[in-house]
Order: sequence, then structure tokens, then C-alpha cells
Amino acid sequence: MNWLALAEEKKEMIISELQALIQIPSVLQEDQATDEMPFGPKPLEALNHLLSEGEKEGFITKNVDNMAGHIEMGEGEDILGILCHVDVVPEGKGWTYPPYEGVVADGKLYGRGSIDDKGPTIAAWMAMKLVKESGIKLSKKVRLIIGTDEESGFRCVTRYFEKEQMPQLGFAPDADFPIINAEKGIASLIFTQTGSTETETIQFFQAGKRTNMVPDEAFAFVFGGLITIKEKFDAFASEHGITGEVAPQGPTVKVLVHGKSAHAMEPDAGVNAAIHLAKFLQTINLTPHSKAFVDFLVGGFGAESRGRALALNFTDEVSGDTTLNPGVIHYAPEQGSCTQVSMRYSVTYPFEEKLAACRKALQNTGITLDLGTNSKPHYVDKEDVLIKTLQKVYERQTGEEATLLSIGGGTYARVLEKGVAFGMLFPGRDDYAHQVDEYVDIEDLIKATAIYADAIVELAGTTSGEGE
Repeated sequence: MNWLALAEEKKEMIISELQALIQIPSVLQEDQATDEMPFGPKPLEALNHLLSEGEKEGFITKNVDNMAGHIEMGEGEDILGILCHVDVVPEGKGWTYPPYEGVVADGKLYGRGSIDDKGPTIAAWMAMKLVKESGIKLSKKVRLIIGTDEESGFRCVTRYFEKEQMPQLGFAPDADFPIINAEKGIASLIFTQTGSTETETIQFFQAGKRTNMVPDEAFAFVFGGLITIKEKFDAFASEHGITGEVAPQGPTVKVLVHGKSAHAMEPDAGVNAAIHLAKFLQTINLTPHSKAFVDFLVGGFGAESRGRALALNFTDEVSGDTTLNPGVIHYAPEQGSCTQVSMRYSVTYPFEEKLAACRKALQNTGITLDLGTNSKPHYVDKEDVLIKTLQKVYERQTGEEATLLSIGGGTYARVLEKGVAFGMLFPGRDDYAHQVDEYVDIEDLIKATAIYADAIVELAGTTSGEGE
């Protein structure tokens, strides 16, 4: 079966279906969440839109508590799960094209979610349609499992698997090709500082909305002379190649710093506005409590993102470096400070030992460490039949070697007993997930559709090799 040729025939349909999904701004809406809309109206709208498309095409669909759902085809006791999500991170500022239109330009389709994860979701959905139209008999059920809270904690699939059977094997098209068989652990570290009863130089400091994004904006209200602070900031900004603003704000001066957003799995791909703001604030005279706060930020995260200054650094051959992203940061004198950090830690990370070492390093700083959430690492052995089958499919469809990768991102593959991340960002392509001007290459979208169709037949067909 020439899956690529069949996918090419569906090109315009694939584009239009992705545009329709992107045009639903399905960012988590905690302030509008209800029992009927657990994550707000827009994530639910995106879920219902896709389930409706499945119904129109004659597939079996199911909505699980308006949190997740599935589109199903095939027969048999075993299930092949394809786990996708339709929620997206906030769009941020500075887009060339509107983030929720799905503009096509220069062979790319732009929009929030185009590569994470609405584009891959549509590729997998269209692959199921191609397999159904081919008439190939399947010996397993194939379920496109759709979540609506992947970017904010996996509550959707947690609920889904409380009520639905766990697939025997599966993949998540929410990362990179060829195959990701190792996902780092993801822990939320919370660094806090008790409040102060003194009049502090810094009256307020705020940065970030999500721990899984590098903050692209940070601001602080400080006491001091406007002219002096502005002169110092202009010199600092010029030296460090950043932009920002200084303006009066009542009795204080507001200092705003712009950075560059990126996914927390590689903080070095972004520019953390909070760290640059903290570095600047070190240049003015600060009261002790304010100084302890910015010294912690700069000392802990100012030089690099691998956690060496906090004794949290670790690397292994399977998954590489541990990384830290201070993503949500708040300071107010009476409340103290709270710095929420997304730590993506190596598969063999000695977790308790490293946290103990960090707490020791923080002694006498006035900063304490608590553990928030912790999702342990996920790993599938390279000799597993799932890996071998997907390698065969990828190499057949691309003519390239299907090497194994590890990532710091967390995909739904980690909730499966046997699952891997499988595409759809191809080797050599820039990754704009969580960034301004996120896009998917249309040629890659078509190619991924073909790969997923082939994979469905190989993993769920009545006999192996039907995808030839």
C-alpha cells in the first residue's frame, strides 16, 4: 500500500481539518471551569469537535467526563492506543500571523498547536481514515485517545484510564521522529522564602504562567529614583542584548523585561526574562530580604540550566542532562517568594539523594525546597517488539535510519504500560512548540500521516507486513 500517495490525495482535507482545530483557542480556562467543563469551555469544544468528526465518518466515539475521549476502529480484545491532546499553551505575544487562524504561508501552517499537538493529532486521525478506507482488516481495536489537559498535568488521561481499558501498546505523536523510548522524569520543585515585616526595595516581582514554559516577560515594582534606575537599565539591556521598559508606577518604579519563550525541556532554547530581571536588580541597592530573593534566582539559575549551583545536576547515557526551568516566580515582601521550577531529570536520577543535596546547599540562604508533583521517568527497552516494528515502518517510509532518542518533555506515552513517543517533528526541523510563530511544515504533515497509517496496520493488522 502506498500510504504516502494516499495521504497526498488528502492534502487539502488534512490542511482544512487542522485549520478548523487550530481555530479553537483551547487554552486551559481555570477561571471558567465547572463540573460540566472541567478545564473550561474551549478545551471541551476542541474535544467535542474531533469526536464529532469521528462520528461523521462512522467511527465509534466516546466522551469520558468531558475530560478526554476516543475515536475507535477495528476489532479484537487488544487495543492499540494513539494518544494525542487538543489543549494548547497560551499564545504569548509577537506573532507574525494570528495564532488561532491556521494561516498557510511558504509551505507551513502557522498557529498555536500546529506542532504541539493539533497537527500530529490530525495526522493520526487522517491515518485512521486512510486505513479504514483501504479495507485492511485489523485484529486489534485502534483508539485515538484525545486529552484536553496535557499541558497542565495529565488530569484528563488520569480520569480516562480510571474508566477505560489500558491499551496493550501504543504511541504518542507528540514529540520527535524517529522514536523516543526514554522520557525524563518531570518534577515540580517549589522554592519558598518567608515574608518580611520590613520596608523592602522590591515591592512586587512576577514572571511566568506555566512551569513548562520559559517566561518571556517579567516585571517588578521597586523603590528608587526613576532616572537612576532607567540609566542603569538602559546600560544593562544594551550589555545583555535584551529589551524592556522602565516607567513610574505610583510611588515605585516598574521595570519590565522581555525574554523569549521556549519549552521547559530545553530552557537554553529560550531567554528567561525573570533571570535577566533578577540580574538587573542586583545592580541597585537592595534591602536584605529583597537581595536574598534575587541572589537565589541568579545564583541558582543565572549561569546555566543544569542545576549545578543547586547540587541537582546529573546526566546519564540513556537520557542526557537533567534540566531546570524556573517558570513561575512571585515575590511580595509580606508573602515572601515562591519560585516554581520544572525539573526534567535523567532516567537513572538518584532522586532523594539529589533533593537532599539541594536542601543542604540552600542552608543559610533563607530559601527552602518542597516537592510538588513528580512524574517518574519512562523507558521502553530498545529490543521490544514495539520499538522494532516502528523502526521498520519509519525506515520504510523515509529511507532513513530509525535511531532511538530521549527527551525532557513529557508525553502521554509515559501513562501507557508500553508506549513510546513517535513523531511528528522530523530530524533537522526547528522546533517551535510553545514558541511564538509555532508552525508545522505541510510536507511533514502529509508524510507523518502516511507513517501513522503504516504503523497502525503493522501494529494492529491481522498479519505483520501488511503496510508494505
